Amino acid sequence: MSSPLSPDLLPHLASLWTSSPLLVSLFDPGDTLRYANPAFRQAYGLSADEEPSWPELMRRNFANLSRMVEPGDDVETWLTSTIARRGKLPYRQIEVHLGSGRWIMMTETIDAAHWALNIGVDISDLKIDHRTLRSDRDRALRASTVDTLTGLSNRRHIESVLENYIARPHLLGCCVAMLDIDHFKRINDTHGHPFGDQVLRNFAKLLQCFLRRSDGIGRFGGEEFMLILPGSNITEAAILINRLLDALRQQQGIAEVGDFTYTCSVGLTELGPDDTAQSIYQRADAALYAAKQGGRDRMEIL
Repeated sequence: MSSPLSPDLLPHLASLWTSSPLLVSLFDPGDTLRYANPAFRQAYGLSADEEPSWPELMRRNFANLSRMVEPGDDVETWLTSTIARRGKLPYRQIEVHLGSGRWIMMTETIDAAHWALNIGVDISDLKIDHRTLRSDRDRALRASTVDTLTGLSNRRHIESVLENYIARPHLLGCCVAMLDIDHFKRINDTHGHPFGDQVLRNFAKLLQCFLRRSDGIGRFGGEEFMLILPGSNITEAAILINRLLDALRQQQGIAEVGDFTYTCSVGLTELGPDDTAQSIYQRADAALYAAKQGGRDRMEIL
């Protein structure tokens, strides 16, 4: 085990971060920038006192300085799929292509309190064919983890996120919810499948408005979604779910169907000490079934 960082070393560490060409940033659990060294601020066009959220930073840099999306994507599509993967693993590496032409290898380290440390190194001098090969690999990885319609995690990825959370020895509480859009077949039959696809994308976007970076959300199949809430007890999770249900009821139409509204049903459960990914899913799914049987547009806790 490494020794703790003594207070007399902190000024040296701060000085090195300040002068380093590495891009160093720290984001809080709400994904707001709390620290960035000069190299990071210069790369992303930030003034000395700006503290944007991570999505705000990505939107701004998509528009001016950075080009971090694959060809053919818009920034919201890219953000949806990236947020679904961001902060779900204790450590990962990603490559960033800046509009200036620089390529950055960025590491993302997440602690138990869901703070994120990002450190980037310039890899622009790598041979072009090596970068192309790595880019192709990253695109293939993305395709294997993302639901193409909603941009959320697909079933395989959200199940792996759940398994990773369960495997963490110091996880402080975790709840899992299964969500299902009510009467979705009727929506497709009445308005057509393209409109049904719009409903699914609308629901995915609404879900992300209520989630933290540490939360997991994925499309499980059809109109069914899985939500993972690490660090939340059942009371906290139920409050969030009820806020989501209220927001869904208050929506004012979708696209060309201005008076259209829809609801969803939710099954919620809390991770127990002996749970596996399969057992907690089965319990959440049973709670969802009870919510459906109980009249829909509601939540059941099991």
